[in-house]
Amino acid sequence: MKSDLYTSTAVPEKYYRTPAASKFLDEELGVPAAPRTLTKLRVTGGGPRFHRFGRNIVYSGADLLEWAKSRLSRKLTSTSDDDHPN
Repeated sequence: MKSDLYTSTAVPEKYYRTPAASKFLDEELGVPAAPRTLTKLRVTGGGPRFHRFGRNIVYSGADLLEWAKSRLSRKLTSTSDDDHPN
């Protein structure tokens, strides 16, 4: 049975347009990513997954969080630690 947006009691997922996605990453997650960076990554790849809503690009909060986590290194104890072990 399909979920009905009008009768569902679950809170719908929030979507963010590019400027708001940038603000969410910076203010909520502490991950700086300018709107222009997100725009560039949509073209070149490597950015968070996104959706189209008509002509608009939107990002889900879950996809932004997943992308931010994927970019983090392992925990380091020193700046001389090898960030990319073989």
